[in-house]
Amino acid sequence: MVPFINPAMANTFSPPVMEARRWLDGVEFSPDLPLINVSQAAPVQPPPKPLRQALAKIVLDKPESHLYGPVLGLPDLRDQVALQWSQDYGGQIRDSQVAITSGCNQAFAAIMATLAGSGDEVILPTPWYFNHKMWLDMQGVKCVALPAGRAMLPDPDQAASLITDKTRAIVLVTPNNPTGAEYPADLLRRFYDLAQRRGIALIIDETYRDFNSRAGAPHDLFSDPDWQNTLIQLYSFSKAYRLTGHRVGAIVASQARLKQVEKFLDTVAICPNQIGQYAALWGMQNLSGWLAGERVEILSRRAAIVTGFPALADQGWKLLGTGAYFAYLQHPFEMPSDDLAKYLVQNAAILLLPGTMFTPDTDASGKQQLRVAFANIDTDGISALFSRLQKLDI
Repeated sequence: MVPFINPAMANTFSPPVMEARRWLDGVEFSPDLPLINVSQAAPVQPPPKPLRQALAKIVLDKPESHLYGPVLGLPDLRDQVALQWSQDYGGQIRDSQVAITSGCNQAFAAIMATLAGSGDEVILPTPWYFNHKMWLDMQGVKCVALPAGRAMLPDPDQAASLITDKTRAIVLVTPNNPTGAEYPADLLRRFYDLAQRRGIALIIDETYRDFNSRAGAPHDLFSDPDWQNTLIQLYSFSKAYRLTGHRVGAIVASQARLKQVEKFLDTVAICPNQIGQYAALWGMQNLSGWLAGERVEILSRRAAIVTGFPALADQGWKLLGTGAYFAYLQHPFEMPSDDLAKYLVQNAAILLLPGTMFTPDTDASGKQQLRVAFANIDTDGISALFSRLQKLDI
């Protein structure tokens, strides 16, 4: 028996993806009905061969890649992010306003460690990204739910009504995990203006920015000369270059805030994975064409979701949102989604996540919702997924 566990930790729910994987224990799938796994939003293939070759060269020829590096990350990578982001967003970002982290989850944890402590409040639109909720719970920070409305978009006016003297930040994810919704630039501007007026931070997690269906910059917030007083951006190299196992993420924020972030990172990992950082830098410098092709492929899978969905719609299903790696569905059954997800493993060889993993217990909408991470399957796989869902008899 464990003698004592931090109550905040004990009361935090288990990692949803790991929980879902346990549903597979003891289940055998036939060759005629193999498992369709759309539970996790992560590339299932290794980095492209040129990057793997570059990685091998880094391992052999860069002895410094095996040693401690700067806590806030490889200077050349920070400089490359600042340069490319300044071009992409039409703003001015300095390398001193960029930090590299061990994945985007650590980026979120590090930023929150500088912003909020026990008893403070952070506004999260729901459905939320569950790891954001887990971290805040573990820190004793109150998550204030902002239910998404039409097209899975949160309302800044509703958010304004939720702000108190304990509110420290609003967190947005776009393209969204889990719904796939792409937040319009004018909506992000309204949230930015709100946060600026109320003296709180606006955190925008743009992990999936490379797979946005819209051309051009997703917003113009970095063009504000005072952006660093309000805006914090998070990013992940994992999805862009298939570097999930190397854990490389980024923060763009004020230099003053990154000075505080450095304290957190130094006590957690000391420095990000050096090999992964060199790989991310090589990817930024050499794989723009390849990444554009990856975006086209993801958009073709999104199109397959949209064009194939009417057959499910005829049976009462609703497509609530789609974009980046995700489709967010509303099912037509009386069975709640947490039970339905387990039923699908046993009876349709489908592993996906229920909406209950992305919503508060008090939000009944989660019982009717399911997340599909369609980036893990091709268009044929999407067709097979829809075919199995059509055949359900519950």
